[in-house]
Amino acid sequence: MRDRAELDASSWELYHIDEDFAETRDLAADHRDKAIELISLRYVEAGKYGVLPIDGSALARMTVERPTIATARTSYTFRPGTQSLPPSVAPRVLNRPHSITADVEIPGDGAEGVLMSQGSMAGGWSFYIKDGKLTYVHNYLRRGFYTVTSTDPVPTGHHELRFEFEPTGKPDLAAGKGTPGRAQFYVDRQLVGEADFPVTTPIMFNPGGLTCGANPGQPVTPDYQAPFRFSGTIHTVTIDLSGELIVDADSEMRMHMARQ
Repeated sequence: MRDRAELDASSWELYHIDEDFAETRDLAADHRDKAIELISLRYVEAGKYGVLPIDGSALARMTVERPTIATARTSYTFRPGTQSLPPSVAPRVLNRPHSITADVEIPGDGAEGVLMSQGSMAGGWSFYIKDGKLTYVHNYLRRGFYTVTSTDPVPTGHHELRFEFEPTGKPDLAAGKGTPGRAQFYVDRQLVGEADFPVTTPIMFNPGGLTCGANPGQPVTPDYQAPFRFSGTIHTVTIDLSGELIVDADSEMRMHMARQ
């Protein structure tokens, strides 16, 4: 909990909403008397309704995991045609070993489209089929696109299509660099492609919606036009998070502060 004197000295802001509805100009320093008047009124009302003491650590609490009665989950299964998940509740695939496995049917005339995607042109990843070949791209903050593609087209019929990521080094989160790693493709558990990614996204994708069977909004990659819905049949897509998650509390705090 923050000291109340510190809160009063530096954390109150004052805005003229009628003239500045977006709250872009803090007037507290220029109108100190009015600020003190409203702060005093705030304490009167807070005491009246029993909300004291005031705790200014809301952002810090946002980055701390809450206790849960449910067992820890390492596997998440998705189906097409469902709502996109915001990043706050999507599986955290960054800076850890993980796999994405799609159970699909490829019709006789072939299929293409996104199996699973997260993010936008500003950064994200997409697991898809184009020109018959299985492809995964990691959009590193629009600074680089790192791709792995299967050597051969995916054959018709019922198949298990799997992407695996294994870190090969440590992240440099302070420098904005997530862990490097080896990306591999498997079709029916047979290795069909691999590539090394020199760097990945460090903290999160923003915007970072996770979607099964399409890439709504801005496409993660210029390789296709959104939403690039999968034209075959997706039964399920499963994200497995079997490895240890690497986090940086200070970086996550700065990210939350920047979004306020």
